[in-house]
Amino acid sequence: MARHGRKDDWGFPRWRSYGAGGTAAATVRGCDRAGCAEVGDRPAPKAPNRPERWYFCEKHAAEYNANWDYFAGLTPEEAAARAASEAADTSYSQASHWQWGGPGDGTRSRAEMDALAVLGCAPDADMTVIKAAWRQAAKASHPDVAGTGDEAAKRFRAVQAAWEVLSAADAVRTAGGV
Repeated sequence: MARHGRKDDWGFPRWRSYGAGGTAAATVRGCDRAGCAEVGDRPAPKAPNRPERWYFCEKHAAEYNANWDYFAGLTPEEAAARAASEAADTSYSQASHWQWGGPGDGTRSRAEMDALAVLGCAPDADMTVIKAAWRQAAKASHPDVAGTGDEAAKRFRAVQAAWEVLSAADAVRTAGGV
């Protein structure tokens, strides 16, 4: 048996009626801007937090969006309250597993960040600041100055280890390794 694969049956004899199976004209919504005859297939809200929509063509939708002010008619306090409530509603976007886990901009390792904390430097400190902080901490915790106690020795070893970590990381960074 032959398969029917065409929309229009041109064969003879015609077994179906001539009116059945014809495609009806598609309903196309026009642009809601007065005087525009383009297809309005881009919805835009009529007012904030309302379901009613305008339907514009691409040109008029871009114009409408450029002039759209979500906080129109609100005082600055009301606008801030609405922005805060919407930020609370979308708290999933502020999930901790999507954010940077610690201080700094991500260019330093955890060991470097710990070493900076030992020296009392900011996460974005450069090597001149780090070197000055290391010299000051080394002088303050040196056994000749701080005494021969266990606490002073531990502090001096921590300062020296921090300097070694930071200077090695800087050597790799300046050599083009990272």
